[in-house]
Amino acid sequence: MDVLSIDDAATASMLAESTGQAVGNVSHHLKVLASAELIEEAPELARDRRERWWRPTSRDLRWSSDDFQGDPATEVVAQAALSLNLERQVGVVRRWYAASDEEHAAWPTGPFSANTWMKLTDGELAQLSEELVALLDRYETLGKADDGVHRETVFVFANGAPGRP
Repeated sequence: MDVLSIDDAATASMLAESTGQAVGNVSHHLKVLASAELIEEAPELARDRRERWWRPTSRDLRWSSDDFQGDPATEVVAQAALSLNLERQVGVVRRWYAASDEEHAAWPTGPFSANTWMKLTDGELAQLSEELVALLDRYETLGKADDGVHRETVFVFANGAPGRP
């Protein structure tokens, strides 16, 4: 899903190459994602009938555990998915910090880390979320611009959750 969200569309072979996974494994996951309607085939991109291209069905994959309330089984699945996603997000950042000096030298002014404790109402937290998502969307659009500027892939994530220091 991450690679497709950046590249817009790809074949199983292309995805296998960029992720280091076996083509058969990628093909299986593509079928699972398609059955969940998270991706779809893009037949107009195929050069012949054997080539299968896939693309996300939506630019955004956003959900809340609130979407799964009321059914104990789906609530457990949602909590597990939230936990796994947070581990994946943190893992991306950890891999950057473990990267080589050469990779770090290519980004002399990045990355950044920001955190703060705030006192907000539920509504204010929701507004902050909307504004952050809009800001991220604006910068994501830059990566799709056909302006001749070379841009590298950057992972940005933000979380806001009630808690105590």
